[in-house]
Amino acid sequence: MKVVLQDLTKIYPSRTRKGEEVRAVDAFTFEIPDGKLVGLLGPSGCGKSTTLNLISGLEAPTKGKVFFGEDDVTALPPEKRGVGLVFQNYALYPHLTVRQNILFPLQNLRGKEKLTKQEMNTRAEEAAGLVQIDALMDRKPSELSGGQQQRVAIARALVKMPRILLMDEPLSNLDARLRLQTREEIRRIQRETGITTIFVTHDQEEAMSISDLIVVMKDGVVHQIGKPQSVYDEPVNLFVAKFLGTPGINLFTGRVQQETLLIGEEAVLPVKGCADGKVIVGIRPEGFIPSEHGCVSCHMERVEVMGRDTSVVSTHPCALNEVIRSIISAEDVPNAASGVIRFEIKPNKTYLFNPATEERIRFTGTEQGGET
Repeated sequence: MKVVLQDLTKIYPSRTRKGEEVRAVDAFTFEIPDGKLVGLLGPSGCGKSTTLNLISGLEAPTKGKVFFGEDDVTALPPEKRGVGLVFQNYALYPHLTVRQNILFPLQNLRGKEKLTKQEMNTRAEEAAGLVQIDALMDRKPSELSGGQQQRVAIARALVKMPRILLMDEPLSNLDARLRLQTREEIRRIQRETGITTIFVTHDQEEAMSISDLIVVMKDGVVHQIGKPQSVYDEPVNLFVAKFLGTPGINLFTGRVQQETLLIGEEAVLPVKGCADGKVIVGIRPEGFIPSEHGCVSCHMERVEVMGRDTSVVSTHPCALNEVIRSIISAEDVPNAASGVIRFEIKPNKTYLFNPATEERIRFTGTEQGGET
């Protein structure tokens, strides 16, 4: 089932007479393809949970429409939309068993949707099997781990066979290992069911690892939509470039002079097509190549070994970050007894931004012969 958001806007009135109204979601227009998993990604307060609530019907839009397929569901109440909801807090009934929690939505069906007891039990068993908790059906929530409780919440959402599955930060309460395991499970379940799924998170690694498409938001405004790797490789502005990536992008003040990028007094890259002037330079951690005769010289602080890769921590007088993090192969760790380390820079991992608007400035690098 595809989901179409058409000029979707949510404005909350000010709490005081003279205060400004809050535009939580601002003119969001997007078509979510049938059967895809889409991640709504952004910092706290960016409007992603409000967007989810507008899709589910828990909130009414100030303006705009929501379509499920060709059906306008904007005025439909949540129970009529055919959505499954999974929240950050599992919202399980503590006095009910796992089976009873999963069955609960089916027991409230009325009219032609009402099921027999046998049909309800069959559906509950199928949902439990899908999330691999069929051996826990007689336990109470207090007897389950956090990850198992989250699986019960997912099974309860799936048992209704929803047209759309909506998940609001479902992994936030889990520890690091469980988060990794559960997000892989969510991806597996989504692929097996083929249900169009919208997944809200502030964790960019989480969104990028399981989503078919990500929507990057800030202050209610959509900044970029695309496949996770494409958005990472081709950020449209400084916010998107900074928000995606672990470790984060390294930023420098720089300038363009006669189609050459300079950081400080060092000529870094040819940047054909760029006008002269000041720029913000963004270089991904994997964009540094240690080299004796490299074009960028930094003061090396320390080396952090991370198994297969190594993080070189350094500083530079033109850096906007407190430290620069460069991810290199463990085999390429330089001997920097002098305290100075030099790097060549990969053009396809280097980005220029307008200091005033923070929009990306495109250029063509000659070293790799392609646009970056």
